[in-house]
Amino acid sequence: QVKLVESGGELAKPGDSLTLSCKASGIRLNTFALGWFRQAPGKDYEFVAALNSAGDRPYFSNSVQGRFTISVDGAMNTQYLQMNRLQPEDTAVYFCTADSTIQGSDFRSWNYRGQGTHVTVSS
Repeated sequence: QVKLVESGGELAKPGDSLTLSCKASGIRLNTFALGWFRQAPGKDYEFVAALNSAGDRPYFSNSVQGRFTISVDGAMNTQYLQMNRLQPEDTAVYFCTADSTIQGSDFRSWNYRGQGTHVTVSS
């Protein structure tokens, strides 16, 4: 059984940095395409970042480009979303995903999806 479990979400101030983690079981993350999505209150899922299965081609939404990075640690079987210069608009539940290839910006198209971790950015 495949399971993705996110952690690291918390209350942060504007300008702060946070790192979200996504620990996998049942699959080897460093052989999969990886993704991060978020869902703000009352809104649909929003694509945040993705990384191809080779781990050498990241993709980011315009809203996080230059502030967020995506990475994977094969030994820990964990993927990360490093978030810098956080803004109130980054407040959302963040979800990690995995699939054999990048499934685009539709959260529901990804085969494996976590349950989410809350990030609140407020002064």
